[in-house]
Amino acid sequence: MQNTQANPTATLQTVKQAISQGQLTTAQDKLDTLLADNTLVTGLKAECLYMRAVTHRLSKNYQAGLDDIASLIALRPDHGRAFQEQAYIYKAQGDDKAAASAFYQATRFNPALLASWQQLLLIYQQQGNQQAAVLAEQHIAFLQSLPKPILGAHDLMHDGQLAAADGVCRRYLQQHKHDAEAMVLLAEIDMKLKAYHEAEFLLESCVEIYPQHDRAAAAYLSLLARLGKYPQAEAFSRKRREQHPNDVAVMVAHASALVGIGRLDDAVKIYLELLEANSDRPAVWLALGHARKAKGDRDDAITAYETAIELMPEFGDAYWSLANTKTYKFSAGLIAQMEAQVDREELKLDDMVHICFALGKAHEDKKNIEKSFTYYKKGNALKHSTTQFDIARTEAAMNAQKEACPASLFASKSGCLDPAPIFIVGLPRAGSTLLEQILASHSQVDGTMELHDILTIASRISGQKTPYPFNLTSLSDDQCEQLGQLYIEQTRAYRQGAPYFIDKMPNNFIHIGLIKRILPNAKIIDARRHPFDCCFSGYKQLFGDGQEFSYGLEEIGRYYRAYVDLMDHWQSVLPGEVLAVQHEVLLEDLEGQVKRLLDFCGLPFEEACLAFHQTQRVIKTPSSEQVRQPIYKTGMGQWKPFESHLTPLFDALKQYP
Repeated sequence: MQNTQANPTATLQTVKQAISQGQLTTAQDKLDTLLADNTLVTGLKAECLYMRAVTHRLSKNYQAGLDDIASLIALRPDHGRAFQEQAYIYKAQGDDKAAASAFYQATRFNPALLASWQQLLLIYQQQGNQQAAVLAEQHIAFLQSLPKPILGAHDLMHDGQLAAADGVCRRYLQQHKHDAEAMVLLAEIDMKLKAYHEAEFLLESCVEIYPQHDRAAAAYLSLLARLGKYPQAEAFSRKRREQHPNDVAVMVAHASALVGIGRLDDAVKIYLELLEANSDRPAVWLALGHARKAKGDRDDAITAYETAIELMPEFGDAYWSLANTKTYKFSAGLIAQMEAQVDREELKLDDMVHICFALGKAHEDKKNIEKSFTYYKKGNALKHSTTQFDIARTEAAMNAQKEACPASLFASKSGCLDPAPIFIVGLPRAGSTLLEQILASHSQVDGTMELHDILTIASRISGQKTPYPFNLTSLSDDQCEQLGQLYIEQTRAYRQGAPYFIDKMPNNFIHIGLIKRILPNAKIIDARRHPFDCCFSGYKQLFGDGQEFSYGLEEIGRYYRAYVDLMDHWQSVLPGEVLAVQHEVLLEDLEGQVKRLLDFCGLPFEEACLAFHQTQRVIKTPSSEQVRQPIYKTGMGQWKPFESHLTPLFDALKQYP
C-alpha cells in the first residue's frame, strides 16, 4: 500500500502536536496511515512506532503499546527511548521488576535520558543498592549540570539524529565559544559522522584549554587510538599517568597505546601490575589477552580470555576473542554457557552480538551448520541494526573516485618521491596479513600494522571547497609533496630502520588516487580472494571498528563488486602500478608468487620470505595465529556447507556456484 501522506516528516509534526493537545485518536489514525506504507525508511518507521506506543500508553491500551515497542526494538535494538517507553508501560501495569530492567536498558543505549536515571535512582534506593544509587546520583548530577541545548544534543546523538545534534552543538558554540562539554560532544558527533580530522582538532584544543577535564582527555585518547595515532596516544597517556599515577583508566589507556606502538612487554607489565592489585578486573584480563596474542603467546592469551569469562560469564568480547584466535575450539560446557547467556533478557546488546558470532564459530567447528548460520545471521542482523550503513552511498563514493581520477591526473609524478611505502590493499579477510607477513620477513622491509594515515590525510583534505576526491586535481605539486612528506613523517614511529615498510590497511584501495598523487613511487599490492570465500569470511567476522558493509550478505556482495570495479579502474589509469595477488594462486605456488611479489617491489629473493611463519613480530589482525603457521588450504571453500543460506550473496555478486 502506498503512503497517501505527501510528506511523512511533516505528518509526524502534526502527530506530535495532536499528542500534546490530547488528541490521541487523531494521532493514532495518522500514525496507522504512515505505518501502512511499507516503503517508509527505517528512521521514520522507528519514530512512528515509538509515538504510536506513547499514544497507546496514554490511552491505557498497554498491550498494543508493548507490541509496538517490540516491533521497534526488533527494528532498532539500541533505541533508548523505546526501552524508556516500555518501562513506563510496565510501571503503569504494576510490574516494577520489568520496569527497572527496561529503565536500565534505556540508560545503557541513551545515557542522556534523565527521566530514566531518576526512575532508576528511586528503584536503587528502594532496593538498598547503595553503590548503584551513588553512580545514578553522579550521572543525574552530570546531566543536570549540562546546559539544556547540550543535554538535548546528547539525547539527539544517542537517538541517531546526528545532523540535528550537530546543528544544536554548533549553534551553542557560536554563542559559548570554548564550552568544554559542547566541544567534547561535537567531537563525539564528528566521530560518528567519520569527520575525524575535525574531531581531533576539537579534542586537541579542548585538552589544551582544559588540561584537567577528564572526559575530554579520555575522548582524545580514544580518538587517537581509533586513528592509529599510537605515538601521540602514548605520549599523551604517559603525561596523564604522571599527573594521575594511580588512576586505573589512565594506566589502561597508556598500556593500550604501548601495545599500539609495539612495546608489548611494557604494556603487559602495566596490566599485570593492575591485576596484582585487584585480579577481579575482566576488562584488564581481556586487554592482557590481546597484548599476548599480538606477541604470539597464544596459550597465555587464551588463559587471559578464559579468566575474563570466569570473572564475568556474560562478557561477550572475551568469548569472541577466544573464537577470534581462529584456532581455539570451544568445549561443550562453554557452548552451553554461551547459549544460556544469549537467552537472558537482560544481556547487553554488545555482549549478545559478540556471543552470537562466537557461537557461530563454535558450531561451525563442530559441523553444526544450521545452528552456526543461525547465530552468524543473528549476530550480523543485530550489528547491522546499530549502524546507519548505506551501501548505495558507498558505491557512489567509489564511483566518485573513478570520475575524479582519470589517467591524466597521474601524467606527472608530483609528490614526495620516497619509495619506502609498500601498500597492501583489498578487502578484509582476503589474505592481506599473509602478504604482509611474507614481505615483513625480508631483511629490507619493516612490517608495521594497519596504519590509518592515508585515511586521516583523506579526511584532512575533504573539508575544502571542492570535496574530496574531486579536489585531487587542484592540489599543487607543493601540496602533494607536503602531504606525502607528512605521511612519511607520521609513519616513521612504526618503522625499525629498513629501507622499505608495509602499510597494510585494506580500505586504502579506495584512496589509491590520493596515494599516487602524494607518493608516486609507492608500491601497491591488491590482495584478491575468491568472492565466495572472501565475502563469507567477512560475514563471519565481527570487526573491531568500521567495515559496516560486512554485516549483510547483500551489502558485502555489492561491496565486493564495487571494489573489483574500482580496482579495474586503477589498473586502467595506472598501468603496471598495482600488483594483484590472487590468494588461491599464492597457496598453490608459494615460491613463484613470492618471487613475483619481490620483483614488483624491487627486492632480491630471500628464503626467509618462504619461511614467513617463523618471523617473530607484532600482529594485531584476526589472522595473527593463521600466519604463524605454514601455508595451509583449509580456508578454501568454507562457504560450501552454508551454500543454501547464501543466495542473497550470490545474487548481489551476480555469480553462482
